[in-house]
Amino acid sequence: MTDDTTASSDGRPVSGHSRRRFLGTALGAAGVAVAGGAGFGVARATEPDGASSAEQQPIVPFYGKHQAGIATPAQDRLAFAAFDITSFDVQAVQTLLGSWAAAAAQLTKGLPVGAVETLPERPPIDTGEALGLGASNLTITVGFGPSMFDDRFGLQAKRPAALADLPPLPGDALQKERSGGDLCVQACSDDPTVAFHVIRNFARLARGSAVLRWSQLGFGRTSSTSDKQQTERNLLGFKDGTNNIKTEYPAELDTYVWVGDDTDQPWMTGGSYLVARRIRMLIESWDTDFLADQEIVIGRYKNSGAPLTGKHEFDAVNLQAKRRGKYVIDQNAHIRLASPETNNGQKILRRGYSYTDGIDSETGLLDAGLFFIAYQQDPRKQFVPIQTRLGTSDLLNEYIRHTSSALFAVPPGLSEAGDWWGKSLFR
Repeated sequence: MTDDTTASSDGRPVSGHSRRRFLGTALGAAGVAVAGGAGFGVARATEPDGASSAEQQPIVPFYGKHQAGIATPAQDRLAFAAFDITSFDVQAVQTLLGSWAAAAAQLTKGLPVGAVETLPERPPIDTGEALGLGASNLTITVGFGPSMFDDRFGLQAKRPAALADLPPLPGDALQKERSGGDLCVQACSDDPTVAFHVIRNFARLARGSAVLRWSQLGFGRTSSTSDKQQTERNLLGFKDGTNNIKTEYPAELDTYVWVGDDTDQPWMTGGSYLVARRIRMLIESWDTDFLADQEIVIGRYKNSGAPLTGKHEFDAVNLQAKRRGKYVIDQNAHIRLASPETNNGQKILRRGYSYTDGIDSETGLLDAGLFFIAYQQDPRKQFVPIQTRLGTSDLLNEYIRHTSSALFAVPPGLSEAGDWWGKSLFR
């Protein structure tokens, strides 16, 4: 396929001229058909089985000042994917982002990508596995990696300073094939099929313009992002993210998460920066460790989640407390090194999930752990120094390995139908 072609939603090549028409119609008002007969934003002509009950399921608004899926109360399931752009045509990239936005507006309402009915001699517009399931609080969040700002699309001058490549960090054992990417898509839902359905259909819409670089499924959220949620446990058995930033505190979101008007790139105002890290846990080794030692490593009691200086989960952490001349919370305990008190007051919004990917063929051990996701205003001031401290001396390092890493600029939310991710970036 030449650089001047992309693919319609049914996977057929679309010429440069047709692609421009595809972009214009895909972003138009609801009910407009796009090239190849694929409809985006169209109403269903007939109701699939189970549609009535699906429509009663909870829906997170798609349009807004910020992208949903950041401060939104964390859902139970994750499907995350990074894409490499294969086209050198900037209009093909815009078409891709436009078609994704139009599809996302449908999917987050619990609707299929396009019309259910298709001609029998053509592939269906929607892959169909989520029909009737509803949205289940689905959110779709899209970001741009540093590599998107090379010389392919004339965007070099639009790269934010905060999107600087992450430096090598202590303890990294990164796999290149699981790291980086031009684009990312984070789909979160309370239904695993609904989340996976997004990645599958976005990959299909991207044919001819972008390909999947890597993906990760996650289950069992490991951080609460709302006061209404209890703190969940990670695969080490400890409550994770007790003192996370919560959606009920907008001042903290403004201070630590959302990009403000002082940004060097106005197209990022209202956006955020996403860091994703696949952290493998050596759980077989962890499971042989004494309970008391596990609690020293983390700095919290395993059962209650309380800090070792308190009795209840949300008791304030007292890093100065000593017993018999020694710090109650070890100087290299995880919660001490991750605390804002030891990181110049900096915080990040955590939104991670547990994962399991079967067995490591080399060791015969479980390949499982934490898919860490964090949102912040500037990774250079937040994630990098925090992770440098952790990677250098965290007691937990004996039991974990960072196997993948990625950074993305997540632009602000979309305003209405016809808007798309990065629209102001390409002006």
